[in-house]
Amino acid sequence: MTASPAVSLNDLGKKFRLTHDRNWTLKATMLAGHRTRYEEFWALRNLSLEIRHGQTFGIIGGNGSGKSTLLKVLAGILRPDEGSVAVDGRLSALLELGAGFHPELTGRENIYLNGAILGFTARDIRSRFEEIVGFAELERFIDEPVRNYSSGMYVRLGFSVAIHVEPEILLVDEVLAVGDLTFQKRCLERFAQLKADGRTILVVSHDLDMVGWLCDQTAWIQQGTLRATGPSSEVIDRFATGTEPGEPSNRIGRAARPAFERLSTQDLVKSVELVDINGHPTDTVGSGQPACIRVRYDGQTAGEPVTVALGLYRADGTHVASINSGATTRGLTPKDRSATGTDRSETLVEVEYLVPALPVQPGTYELSVALHDASMQRVLERHTHLLRFGVTSTGADPQNGLVALGGTWEAK
Repeated sequence: MTASPAVSLNDLGKKFRLTHDRNWTLKATMLAGHRTRYEEFWALRNLSLEIRHGQTFGIIGGNGSGKSTLLKVLAGILRPDEGSVAVDGRLSALLELGAGFHPELTGRENIYLNGAILGFTARDIRSRFEEIVGFAELERFIDEPVRNYSSGMYVRLGFSVAIHVEPEILLVDEVLAVGDLTFQKRCLERFAQLKADGRTILVVSHDLDMVGWLCDQTAWIQQGTLRATGPSSEVIDRFATGTEPGEPSNRIGRAARPAFERLSTQDLVKSVELVDINGHPTDTVGSGQPACIRVRYDGQTAGEPVTVALGLYRADGTHVASINSGATTRGLTPKDRSATGTDRSETLVEVEYLVPALPVQPGTYELSVALHDASMQRVLERHTHLLRFGVTSTGADPQNGLVALGGTWEAK
């Protein structure tokens, strides 16, 4: 018997009235006969979707596409006008951080108040109180009225209270960019922990990198209807290129553009590309599949042997790995050739770094490039987060964490 899904939508529809005129006086109301002209606007229409228990699911789309309306329907804030919605499990929503906080009450009092609104007893809150305050980094200010809090302190406290509810199903709407960079990383780590614990998480965000890293599956909604659903990297690529399912996404050439846009004619580094097994530029590679990074730099202007260093980072800033060419090449020297279309005074050195099997999980990654002297004691040039590319799933058994270990199981 198949277990019921965590969230099930069946031909869901939600409409609103758009008023075209409004009677501001009693006289105008009487003359209009109590009639106001309006039209029906369907924010969601014929939307069918299933999300399994333990799945981290992303919702993407342009402004006004119906994403936030969908979460409000799931949270019970809005009622559907068509179809049905079923939620199997205790649900918590991170829609508006700090909703329900009283400005005259202290942070401590608001934690207990907000916890009571969410259905927790005073004993439950006491057991979580220190963790909530520590996560929000508000130990010194917890007994101050929240009206004295900065906007960042306010949303940090709201986020911390909501995230420690530990629901079976968590709805998240554009609230991951709260606080400074350190707090944002801690938020992502908390979501990763919930994901590892098997919680169901539904994320709505315009941050495609974050969705690609955090979510296993993603749905693209446009004008209230479902355009595509599937593995996050594929759906995000369709959304970014505006292509329908089944249409070619025209990926060739897009990967190199961020590198060329950020490089000037005075830079030693001339291009950085991710290339496929045929040597063609691409912007995706399969997890556990061969990957090749090609770097070209002006060796003549450098005027000395150069060591090329690469740094790989996940989209959320997590450092994955670093490697340099010095250990095997003892410094690369210019070749006697020039690239077509470049200045004749430039003698380009082309370096390729080949990975037989890229051991990282599906998601979005960024590459930093630095040129050092042969002894690695001096930096000639550095470019951070120069090239962005996606790593897609290859259909192997699912794994969690930062790296894809691969390997096989054998029973003896």
